[in-house]
Amino acid sequence: MGKSILVLTAALYYALKSSYQIWRVERFQTDDCIYITQKGVRINVYPGKKKESPYDFRVKFQEPGKRERTPAHVHIIVDMYVKHAYNPDLTLKLKEHILQMMQQIGPVNSFPPRLQFFRPQHVDPFQELDRVGEFTVEFLLVVIELLAIQEKTNYPHGSLTESLYRDFGVKDRFSVIQKAIFRGQKEFPNS
Repeated sequence: MGKSILVLTAALYYALKSSYQIWRVERFQTDDCIYITQKGVRINVYPGKKKESPYDFRVKFQEPGKRERTPAHVHIIVDMYVKHAYNPDLTLKLKEHILQMMQQIGPVNSFPPRLQFFRPQHVDPFQELDRVGEFTVEFLLVVIELLAIQEKTNYPHGSLTESLYRDFGVKDRFSVIQKAIFRGQKEFPNS
């Protein structure tokens, strides 16, 4: 009788332990959908891995019927150059809108982060740019804001994201794209 209680207790212990581990993995690896575009693209965030930044998050997106992807600065900047080739004046106005947004947002102290600036009506003046490139203006405005919030949360003195858009249309494409693929320093210099 004592041996069967011991076996039952051990089985119960391992069942509870594995249930807790499954719950813990599910709890910290589920996404939080921040926004769904008019074309059905889900923009999600996940808890990040930076130990020095407790509110770090990762941004991912999923187009209908496709696998989830991680947006990178270089993808966005290249798309901006495609839009610029199509309509330079309107794309530079979009750039100014993005820079205005970056002046208005700040770091977060909770998860999931919330959009601080974007409103759906911000897309209207730039709708023409949706004719070219991979990403819609709606998508770009939401993702760029989330990436800027992520940077301000993790690197309070960093300004890589903002400097990319400040340089866009001013400096040569090579240097802007080179900056967009930059990885290395923990604190990005003001440029």
